[in-house]
Amino acid sequence: MGKSKISGAALFCLAFICLLTGCTGVQNKETRKQETKHITEEGPSATTKAAEPTKADSIDRGYLDTTKSIEVRVEILLSQMTLEEKAGQMLQAERNTVKESEVTKLALGSVLSGGGSYPGKNTLSDWNSMIHNLQAAAMKTRLGIPLLYGVDAVHGQNLLKGAVVYPHNIGLGAANDAELMYQMGAAVAEEMKLTGTLWNFAPCVAVGQDPRWGRTYESFSSDPKIVSTLSSAYLRGLQEHGVAGTAKHYVADGGTSYGSGIINGILDRGDTDISKSKLYKIHLAPYKKLVKSGVKTVMASFSSYQGTSMHENKYLLSDVLKGELGFKGFVVSDWEAVKDLEGDSLEEKIAFSVNAGVDMLMEPFDYAKAIDGIVANVNKGTVAMARIDDAVKRILRVKFEMGLFEDPYMEKLNHQVTELGSDEYKGLAKQLVEKSLVLLKNKKNILPLKQGTTIFVTGPAADDMGVQCGGWMSTWQGLSDKDGKKAAEGTTILEGLEEYAEQYDLNIITDKDKAEEADVVILAIGEIPYAEYEGDTRDLSITGVKGLEENKEAIKFAKSLGKPTVALIVAGRNVLISNHVKNWDSIVMCYLPGTRGDGIASVLTGETNFTGKLSMPYYKSIKDIGKKDAEYLYPLGYGLTYKGKK
Repeated sequence: MGKSKISGAALFCLAFICLLTGCTGVQNKETRKQETKHITEEGPSATTKAAEPTKADSIDRGYLDTTKSIEVRVEILLSQMTLEEKAGQMLQAERNTVKESEVTKLALGSVLSGGGSYPGKNTLSDWNSMIHNLQAAAMKTRLGIPLLYGVDAVHGQNLLKGAVVYPHNIGLGAANDAELMYQMGAAVAEEMKLTGTLWNFAPCVAVGQDPRWGRTYESFSSDPKIVSTLSSAYLRGLQEHGVAGTAKHYVADGGTSYGSGIINGILDRGDTDISKSKLYKIHLAPYKKLVKSGVKTVMASFSSYQGTSMHENKYLLSDVLKGELGFKGFVVSDWEAVKDLEGDSLEEKIAFSVNAGVDMLMEPFDYAKAIDGIVANVNKGTVAMARIDDAVKRILRVKFEMGLFEDPYMEKLNHQVTELGSDEYKGLAKQLVEKSLVLLKNKKNILPLKQGTTIFVTGPAADDMGVQCGGWMSTWQGLSDKDGKKAAEGTTILEGLEEYAEQYDLNIITDKDKAEEADVVILAIGEIPYAEYEGDTRDLSITGVKGLEENKEAIKFAKSLGKPTVALIVAGRNVLISNHVKNWDSIVMCYLPGTRGDGIASVLTGETNFTGKLSMPYYKSIKDIGKKDAEYLYPLGYGLTYKGKK
């Protein structure tokens, strides 16, 4: 990539060509290099300069005056910040790496917990102690700018021991209940506030198009209307209860082309190569809704659009999101995503990303180097001071809006609960499980289970909390109970059935030697826990590489019994089951229900009716995925109910 000077005439010609061809900001690497060089030659274009450090007694503390508007307070504070302090606000470090002394020295803007990262023994006391100490370090800085702590509470405060874990998004999409989504957002916020973590990297508003994608369960639906409605309701619940939400991953992470994944060559972090009209209609629609709803942060996607990484896509980040849609919050990068950009150094990659519109860099380990990179870019003129000021304004505005300057230690927060795992939130989770279940088949009305029935419960998903919860738990990838550690506190499917057995006069047996005594077989099979690209697969079969190892044997044994069989599918997507459908009298898609397995028993016994509808199409085979004339096993919106039952 050359670094030769671009003349004014050349720039005019380039702009004119873009106008004629309908350029959408999709640039090749050479063009981005040239644009960065052009800034260098013209120098910073800011109308303001970074302040020189002043003594504490000379600082104008007007930014703490709550009678002033937030915009005025932001300006007062920004005008007194040095370049280094501004750069510090633009960085987010990981709790396992950063030292409290560095929070002070570098004036860091944020700290996060990566997947599976928690303090001490993961108790409320551990969390509150850590957050207090980090905030105390931030308050020791010259200007006393509080930090904002972020976590992936994507289906509850899932990282925290004792928190309620709700169904993953794909199940919530099947439930499709906006009011319950609002309540869930509020409940998640309330449990987050108990730890002092006020920034949630959720909701994920991906519009998933290919079930082979490892993040399919993070998508509510393949229908942008469902995604928009549910994510907006969830966001309102979060933010009305004092927690900042994040719309992610901007944009079109759910529409990548098969084979374009940059890690495993499948889908995750791949390239979305569709028309601008499809981009707007399918993938941008939820962001438009969330911006109108006041979302405070947006996370850029690891994926690309037509060959340009979202982390350096100025057209989509700045022109569309901040300009056309009017987004006033700040854009945060994904985990070390800037390092994936093409460039000769971290400094150069930072220039590409910040100039494109990324305001905060999630650099869990190299945060100090990234700060140096921002400073160096401004001093060289490769990033204009105006761009830095815009980024910092956006970050400060969110912190002021959240009241962190008035209550940095979060001592004045309103709390609806004082402990984790309240009965109210467990009840909400159970209700969401009930509504998320989709009845795909019910031959001879084998369901609901009849009183006096003897039931043989088998399969590797029947009594495994980790399998029910999937990825994003106390570990990033999640874990099965058979790995030696129970993923969370709660009720498994088997435990739920046993709880309901006495009330409904059911006899539950699990001993294979007694299986012949059963009237009905419940076969619970599913997928291994996974997250992100680790869940990408070329084989969607329930007995494939992402299926639980014991699935095949359990399916075979259930068939050998020759008894009416109810198959429960515990998976993060619509896995392929075409080869087995004829052997199962009833099929229930359970998705990843979280900690309330008793919600499944409630519906199987008929206490509650099936209401869930498929939020994504259920394909017959791999070759049908994405085809206009695809053959579906069950179409989008499909779902049976108990006839005659309200």
